[in-house]
Amino acid sequence: MFPLVKFSATIKKQLPQVVVLTDEKSLSAYVSDKETLRFLLSELKVNKGYAEAPWHKAGIMVVKASKNKEYTQLEELRRNAAKAGDKIMKAEYPSVQFVDCCGIEAIQEAAMEGLLLSLYRFGKYKSKSTHQIKEVFANLSAVKLNKIVEICRAVYLVRDLINEPVNVLNTAALTTAFASMGKEAGFTVKTLSKKEIEKLGMAGLLTVNKGSVDDPAFTIMEYKPAKCRNKKPIVLVGKGVVYDTGGINLKSYEGMMSMNCDMSGAAAVAGVMYALAKTKMPLHVISLTPITDNRPSGNSAVSGDIIKMMNGVTVEVMNTDAEGRLILADALVYADRYKPMLVIDIATLTGAASAAVGRNATVVMGTAPDTTFSLLTRCGEEVFERTVRFPLWDDYNKMIASKVADIKNVGDKHAGAITAGKFLEHFTTYPWIHLDIAGPAFLNEKDSYRGVGGTATGVRMIYRLLEELK
Repeated sequence: MFPLVKFSATIKKQLPQVVVLTDEKSLSAYVSDKETLRFLLSELKVNKGYAEAPWHKAGIMVVKASKNKEYTQLEELRRNAAKAGDKIMKAEYPSVQFVDCCGIEAIQEAAMEGLLLSLYRFGKYKSKSTHQIKEVFANLSAVKLNKIVEICRAVYLVRDLINEPVNVLNTAALTTAFASMGKEAGFTVKTLSKKEIEKLGMAGLLTVNKGSVDDPAFTIMEYKPAKCRNKKPIVLVGKGVVYDTGGINLKSYEGMMSMNCDMSGAAAVAGVMYALAKTKMPLHVISLTPITDNRPSGNSAVSGDIIKMMNGVTVEVMNTDAEGRLILADALVYADRYKPMLVIDIATLTGAASAAVGRNATVVMGTAPDTTFSLLTRCGEEVFERTVRFPLWDDYNKMIASKVADIKNVGDKHAGAITAGKFLEHFTTYPWIHLDIAGPAFLNEKDSYRGVGGTATGVRMIYRLLEELK
């Protein structure tokens, strides 16, 4: 449950307080008790910008920020604000007061972001209800902080979707969730049926879906305000595999754990659409999400199958566990009809990406201009969703060359993240960025404000990129 954020110049001192400042003088003016003040100042030095006074009648947590607004400093601020959030949740306070003592917008945003995101919990299936913060009061301007609040709200929605088990969130339930998000925020959502998907010849999506008892779906989300700064739309594509067993090429027990998160890409683009509409960004954006599960059955695709994709490219299916690229290919071909200025796909695509960069970065590649990739790098750093650009050299094409079809859906054991990107490139005709979030999309252990479980990686980074794109 996302807390109700209220903006007021009046500080409610009876509530636990998260005080954000850049120098100790601000704290001296705010904390009157000398013993408490001395203790907090000492703790700030020892704990690198975080202190708390547990004996304070309402609880006071202090987060000191550097005036240096480098992205690493802002990330330290987020994480310190998240420490305050964790303390508040542990104490089960119903509400909290955010106190800004610095007046610097970048610091206000980072601290509020760290605090709000740290309050997220997914506990709806617990017999004992999980504590939720009901209200966050802030002595800030609603106009200034509305954007960060709506982005955080979108992150909550996306995390909820990722964390749902497939027996609750199947294909139909995910499309319904997207429709609800569109209705609430103000963007359109259209879902194509299996018959429409067959008519379009989406062979990738239909092949992956062969083993499922549920029909596939393909959603088209569009946000087009009256005044847009882009003449050609930006298209986002998100992988929507609601559960991935691997198909006939069955995953191991360990490999199948948390595979309800394999629709993180689809959830992320829906979250971006939600944030765009809520903040009224003057940008025309379309999102495409192919949705299915990937299961074995008597009718499943098998190794050696050959399929003809929407654009005429033939594919030899070597491994049914490389299903994400098959369904993304259909969406990438479909995107061409919009003559987009840029297409960004996001997917939990390869274990190779996770092996290469771990849980702390997203693998990126594509054909967009270097200037766009440089902008993506900067935007990723600003929200601390950092990226590592991999090459997309033509040398890698021979690794997915097939003896019986145009290409095959996997290469050998080397360069798996890159060969997946090379596969997708065969279905693009426009400037394109590929984001492989297999590493950071889902965490088994808590990591500050990123939490545990679904992280909603990509929402904040893509939103920031769209803000900056000209």
